[in-house]
This record gives sequence, C-alpha cells and structure tokens, in this order.
Amino acid sequence: MGACPSAHGKDKVPTETVLKSSRAGSVSETAEPATLLRTSGSKINSSSVPTGDALPLTRAIAGRLAGKVAIITGGSKGIGKGIAIMFARQGARVIVNYRSDPAGADDTVRECEAIGGEGCAFKVHGDVGKKEACEALIEAAWSKWGKVHVLVNNAGMEIQGDFLDVTERDYDRVMDVNMKGAFFCTQAFARKCKDEGIRGTVVNISSVHEDLPFPGFTTYCASKGAMKMMTRNLSIELATSGIRVNNIAPGAIETPINSSVLKDPTKLKELLSKIPLTRLGKPEDISLCAVYLASDESTYVTGTTIVVDGGLTWYYIEHH
Repeated sequence: MGACPSAHGKDKVPTETVLKSSRAGSVSETAEPATLLRTSGSKINSSSVPTGDALPLTRAIAGRLAGKVAIITGGSKGIGKGIAIMFARQGARVIVNYRSDPAGADDTVRECEAIGGEGCAFKVHGDVGKKEACEALIEAAWSKWGKVHVLVNNAGMEIQGDFLDVTERDYDRVMDVNMKGAFFCTQAFARKCKDEGIRGTVVNISSVHEDLPFPGFTTYCASKGAMKMMTRNLSIELATSGIRVNNIAPGAIETPINSSVLKDPTKLKELLSKIPLTRLGKPEDISLCAVYLASDESTYVTGTTIVVDGGLTWYYIEHH
C-alpha cells in the first residue's frame, strides 16, 4: 500500500479534565465495552472450552478505505486502537483522539504509520465528555486534511457500583463520555459534512449491554441504550444530508479492560461457556466490521446495530 500524504499543521489541544471518582469503588475508563460476567444460568455443554481462532488479518482486503479520512475517539488502546490500525491498513488517514494516555496514542500513530506511511495518522488530545473538546476535535481534523469522511465514536468508560450508591458525579461522568461525547462529536461532524457536501459516515461503538442487563453497571447500560436509540434517530434525521449512522455492539473482547478475566482461568471458562463460539472476540473482529460500515460497500446500510459477540446475546436471552 502506498504511503499517505505528509501531514501538516499542529494538533489542537483542548483542555484535559482528569477523572476522579467521588467515592471508593471500581472505576474503569476505557475505549471498549464492559464484559458480561454473570455466573448464573445454563452453560454450553462441552467437556472442554476451546478458544477458537479469529479471522486472520491477512484475509482482509486492502484498500477498502483508500482516500478517506477518519476520526477515532478513544484511540489510544483497545478497540479504538484496533480500529485506527485497521483503517490505516485499508488506506485511510486517521486522527487518533485520546484523553489521558498520550503514550498509548503515540503508539497507535506509530503502528498506523508503519502500515500506511509517515504522516498518515496524527493524535489530538481532548476529553470528549466536554462539548467544546468535541468541536475542537472535529475542527482540528478538518484543519489538518481539509475534509473528514468517517467519525467513529468509540471513547467510553464505566464506573461499577450498586444502583443505590451511584453519585451524581459518577452518573454525569459516564453519561458525558459515553453519550454526550458521541452526541456532540456527531453534531459537529454532521454540520461540517452538510456545509461541504460530504456524504459522511458515523460508526458508533456501543455494547451488548445496550440490550442485556448488567447489574452494577446501570449508568453504563443506560448510556449504551441511549447510543443505540441515537443511532436510529439520526439515521433518519441526517439521511437527507447523505450521512449514514450505524452502530456496533461488541460482546466480550480481548482487551485491557478484561485483563482480570483473562488472568483467572475459572472466570474465563465460565464466561466462555456462555459464548457459543467459545472464544473471546479480538479487536480485529470489531475493526473489520467498522471498516465495512465506513466503506462504500455499505452505502445502503444505515440506522442498524451489528452485534459482534460470538452468539452471547442470543444465548443469554435463551437461558434467562
């Protein structure tokens, strides 16, 4: 694949807000969805639980995003990092947004450039939980390359806690990043696309917990359910401007947020017993789906959610 054009200009850097929980408990800020770890219910009947194999990257068709420019929020690790790298592999120029992990963002940019050539990716710092940071991110991307074709709303976070103990601060933080960020990034992106006649594409990264209950994560589930409904509504509202809006709902993905499960053989086996394909997903499973939704292969697809979970959702519904 040929190198991307050299980048010019400087990153715009909105003010960063550091997350601090107002209570004790488990706090996780991440760019991928939480994992369903309920231990009750039926299990897949097998004497052993194989992990299976994901689709090899070598089978991906190259160049599907050639000529496109894409923004990925929360691109410093996990699913967001995987999407950024896969987009570069498919010929896109990539803007990597991050909030609190500049080293991770640098690593994502380096991996993108190793595939697509020097200058095909750059990072923009900003907390998308703030409206002004969302607008600055979109403006920085347009200033860099003159146009943007794809927005991936991937940044997300979770704060675990019993419903009766959820504070307003924790509620606001989860909803601000997961829902408010996606809302105002999409608004700023859609305004630019409409003004410049670009048939843009929005890909939201939600979670199977937009539909499945997850006790202890009520705010997270509510934010992902809201993202699903926003996807549906905007697919109609923005269609007249030629802008498509779709959603991906990942299941249990092999990313840093699930490290505690990966390190515990008992928990891992329990989780895998509820996934018909008997393996965790990999970031590539999500990124290849995102490539499809961002590409011209899906020009008649809008307002839908693609569930990428190895069968977890329907198995869960069947046994609960």
